[in-house]
Amino acid sequence: MKPFLIPQPVRILVSLLPRYPHSLIFTRVVNLALGSKLHDEVWQPLHGKRVCIRVKDAGVAFHFTLGASGLLARHAAAQPDLTISASAQDFFLLALRKEDPDTLFFSRRLVMEGDTELGLLAKNTLDAMELPPLDFRALLPTRLLDRLRTRRLA
Repeated sequence: MKPFLIPQPVRILVSLLPRYPHSLIFTRVVNLALGSKLHDEVWQPLHGKRVCIRVKDAGVAFHFTLGASGLLARHAAAQPDLTISASAQDFFLLALRKEDPDTLFFSRRLVMEGDTELGLLAKNTLDAMELPPLDFRALLPTRLLDRLRTRRLA
């Protein structure tokens, strides 16, 4: 399968957008997807650590930290403790569990910089979690709004 890369004009356009909203949307989606699983004790070493997920071909980076209420968006001002970089397609394949992170890492399609011990902890914890299959219909705006309303009422 030929790898899909985001076209250069789209990458340039996306890279010009303000960065914080990307991180805010990313953290909200992950918090909705993983819910209370982020509160497990095994995630404790990640609390307060600055993490960056960089989508190389999209020219976008998501900056966040793990707090008591889940992932929290952060501005890109400080040097992250851990940066994980890959293409959009590779992150997509990881999310669908159609590609193994170790395979991507050893083929240099997934790069970790900074505190790699922290990266291995996150990878191993995600691997051990029993996650439901990723259903992209759950990310439709109407379904996301319904889930947000339900969480606020609870």
